[in-house]
Amino acid sequence: MQLFYTPDILTDTHILNSDESKHCIKVLRKKAGDKIQLADGKGNFYSAIIVDGNPKKCTLKIEHVEQLDCDINYNLHLAVAPTKNNERFEWFLEKATEIGITTITPIVCQRSERKVLKLDRMKSILVNAMKQSNRAYLPKLNSLITFEDFISKNYSKNSFIAHCEGDKKPHLKTIMTINEDITILIGPEGDFSSEEIKKAEQQGFNSISLGNSRLRTETAAIVACHTINLLNQ
Repeated sequence: MQLFYTPDILTDTHILNSDESKHCIKVLRKKAGDKIQLADGKGNFYSAIIVDGNPKKCTLKIEHVEQLDCDINYNLHLAVAPTKNNERFEWFLEKATEIGITTITPIVCQRSERKVLKLDRMKSILVNAMKQSNRAYLPKLNSLITFEDFISKNYSKNSFIAHCEGDKKPHLKTIMTINEDITILIGPEGDFSSEEIKKAEQQGFNSISLGNSRLRTETAAIVACHTINLLNQ
């Protein structure tokens, strides 16, 4: 059944926003009496019936609510430097949502080539990926922040920085602890600078490897996301 995103259901009657209404009525050709499923991105699925098939403000009657526990039993926070090619970063957002992630923070580093993001578009990508993968929780997307500001904040005791400098770093899979919150820094094309690595380590971030290959930024982020997800299953 098609899943619709509705973050603000307050009563047993709800009106879809204009985009979801158009998709429901114009694209999927739903009509009054048809049943659809909703998700609020906060762990709730709703079964609803269409009362008024208006393509601009489709009105629904909520029939049943199913509240789910968080679909991952840990908090995974990835801080990732956006790629120069915007499509690659958007690909990461989509795939990380499908795999399972809690929070994403874009960071600006010394070697970053992209320092401006369209957050509204990226939030839309997260919503579509959540709906497509039938997940109950929508990842939180933070605003763009500098590397220095990010590492100065307090994070989980399991905080790591993935980089290519040196050759004796432990692999993420050998150092992480399952069922615990984790924060991972992923750098830009060109990697973190030596200065950034040193600053992160001084703030309690442990240096890690994600394998022997030199990975693109978006690939490294997905490898980290999948490794955490797989080891926690």
